[in-house]
Amino acid sequence: MTIPESATFKQLFYQHYPAVLRKLTGLLGDKAIAEDLAQETFLKMYRQPPDQLDSAGAWLHRVATRLAYDYMGSAARQRKLTERQELLLGAEGAASPSGEEELIRQLDQEEVRGWLQQLPERDRKALLLRYSGYTYAEIAHELSIRPPVVGTLLARATERLRKRAGESAHMEQESSLEQGLR
Repeated sequence: MTIPESATFKQLFYQHYPAVLRKLTGLLGDKAIAEDLAQETFLKMYRQPPDQLDSAGAWLHRVATRLAYDYMGSAARQRKLTERQELLLGAEGAASPSGEEELIRQLDQEEVRGWLQQLPERDRKALLLRYSGYTYAEIAHELSIRPPVVGTLLARATERLRKRAGESAHMEQESSLEQGLR
């Protein structure tokens, strides 16, 4: 695997470049990107040529196809990331919370923290880990339990948290009724 001689490389380039470009343009639908990837394909051939230069055409098509698929995957991931960022920015920018809304949000968070404190420690940890983005396997590892148990544990912990929230809401309702009767 040595670098092809300059004359050999030129010959291979002129012979195969149009076909590689056509293939990439067909796959990508964008001639400018196809030209960039065609150049990258030939650069790869120059740096790491195939073992047998007589099969250079097939090798070039394989490398070009792989580069095109890698590019499309990367472009799709970038598009999704951009869409998520726009959604987040749109949601934040569209309705910037007022001071009152921010206070209500903080009070709600404190109320949820209070409900969480009333739960058994394992339930509290499981819920906090899950809503922090941990996977079931990671939660199982952190809590030293078997992975199949995590789903059941989270379901039960969520139900206990809902029950605490319901009890709290019921108590608040009774308290406001009592104050209204006075």
